[in-house]
Amino acid sequence: MEKFVEVISEVYQGQFGNFTITKNDRLSVIVYRTALAIAALCFSLGTLLVLWQPHNPDVLNGLTWLYIAFSVSLGVALWTIHIYLELLHRVLQFFWMIGTIASVAIAIYFPEPLAIAIYNHPLALIGIGSSFAALTGIFFKETFCFNRFETKFLVPLVPVLILGHLVNFLPVAIEQGFLAAWAILFMIFAIRKATQEIPSDIGDKSVFAYLKAQKQQAI
Repeated sequence: MEKFVEVISEVYQGQFGNFTITKNDRLSVIVYRTALAIAALCFSLGTLLVLWQPHNPDVLNGLTWLYIAFSVSLGVALWTIHIYLELLHRVLQFFWMIGTIASVAIAIYFPEPLAIAIYNHPLALIGIGSSFAALTGIFFKETFCFNRFETKFLVPLVPVLILGHLVNFLPVAIEQGFLAAWAILFMIFAIRKATQEIPSDIGDKSVFAYLKAQKQQAI
């Protein structure tokens, strides 16, 4: 009887009919949140190191490895996130791939550590910035769906910092402040995601089913 009640509790009323949440659905959310947490941790640790010891060669080399872990985690998050609009989902994944390819090219082309190459050659942000555009897309999605206060700040902060450095508009002190704020808000976001109910991140599966059926009919 207890098992029967448990199964019934997994049935939800969606906009286009009932749906169930499976173990795979829950696993995808756990993977998504874990990937975000790793990305936030890598970014925050990298920010702390670069603000604390910006001229330490060991720190600068370590930033490259932290960025690799951040990028891989961001890619995993983008492949497991639940977004109703498939086109938007694919665009964010495409941005991440462009940013990843650009970062590899920058690491190969410039002799200095990746972080120094990006800082000394702002035009490199045109390519690698695509990854951060994808991250901003996640922040926007979370703002739209859950009205999170931290992502409301992150959505404008990230592009302002990147574009400000690209065109050499922001003073160094302001850039450092924005970077620290980004790291702190990113960690707050990741921590709060860990306590959020899993079904809310899965969304209304009946909408996904409806959109898939509409796409198949259009073919």
